[in-house]
Amino acid sequence: MATRGALRRTYTWIAAHGPWSAWAWRNTAFAVAAIPAALPAGLGLLSVPLWLVLVLALGPLLGRLQRSRFWSLLGLEVPEVVRAHPWSTPKGVAERLRSDATWRQYAYHLLVSPLMGLGGALQVLVWAGGFAGASVYGWAWALPPDRSGLGLAGAYDLVTVAGALLLLAAPWPAALLTRLDSAAAATLLGPNRARELERRVEDLAESRAGVLDAADLERRRIERDLHDGAQQRLVSLAMNLGIARATLPDLPPEAKAVIDEAHREAKEAIEELNSLVRGLHPAVLEDRGLDAALSGLAARAPLPVELTVDMGTRPGPTVEAVAYFVVSEALANVAKHARAKACSVRVDRMPDRRRGDLLRLVVTDDGVGGADPAGGTGLVGLRKRVGSVDGTIMINSPLGGPTVVTVELPCGL
Repeated sequence: MATRGALRRTYTWIAAHGPWSAWAWRNTAFAVAAIPAALPAGLGLLSVPLWLVLVLALGPLLGRLQRSRFWSLLGLEVPEVVRAHPWSTPKGVAERLRSDATWRQYAYHLLVSPLMGLGGALQVLVWAGGFAGASVYGWAWALPPDRSGLGLAGAYDLVTVAGALLLLAAPWPAALLTRLDSAAAATLLGPNRARELERRVEDLAESRAGVLDAADLERRRIERDLHDGAQQRLVSLAMNLGIARATLPDLPPEAKAVIDEAHREAKEAIEELNSLVRGLHPAVLEDRGLDAALSGLAARAPLPVELTVDMGTRPGPTVEAVAYFVVSEALANVAKHARAKACSVRVDRMPDRRRGDLLRLVVTDDGVGGADPAGGTGLVGLRKRVGSVDGTIMINSPLGGPTVVTVELPCGL
């Protein structure tokens, strides 16, 4: 069974790579199609100045022809270099002269294209020679001996075998030319890969910043809607219930109990809604800045918090929001896991040569230490929130404490 499987795979491979296969003819057609695009460069054999002028003048057209050849015959897309200005304008000409992509494309047209055209011509000769040799008996039968000019009487068998071997080998030079041409086109005809990656990284960074800003604006809108809508209705409901309890003393005890219970639940709902609103986006952060918002966090914390803020000008709204929620989550982690007696939060602004000003947050507690991001203590959420704005976080938490969480956020967002 194994032998039959190996034979079947061998037959399949031969059928897929033989001179009659689609693979062979596709590569051959691709190699031969390089000849017309190489003709302007071939004029260099007659006149070097004419060669340079033609290639330089026809560079854009030759580029389109080559891209069409790759796409039509191989299904391979060679991206075109995006230009900010059309070539017919002075800015467009200057842009192309300064661009390394322009000179890489001309290097392809002046060096690679002529070589590929020569290879395509040789490929035609290989196929023609193989066909002529393999069919030598046909030529000998069709032409009389005195007109055949073959002079190969007695050597027809050898010529036939040589022609057949040449036909069997013909697809492989075409495949090699196809691979070399594809690699050269990807390097020279397309955009610079390193710069393209840089551009994509910049686009992704801008898109992410836009998403963060949009998410922050949406949180603010929801906070305003809740504060001005549902929260105000609950406050009005609680006030009406309180007035009813105070002004209707003659109600039956059952009715008073119902009003008292509704009043209590309305007040609890208001408190829960206040917590939800602060979790979305505290209004004090937008109105009075990070210092006031962190002061409110420190006042509501279940343990003493020493807060120091020294940051000069306010950072961007996105960074302010991230900083606020980082401190909020850090204090929640301290209260839940650290068994600490006290905590300190320091916020300051520091210069950085690579990324501009940085907003540095340092949260220190005197708890038991041993904080592990893999232990489900909320530190994973801190890392993700800080990473959303390209910030950094460092956690130093030896067993026995203290735990120091240092966060640096770029102020440019």
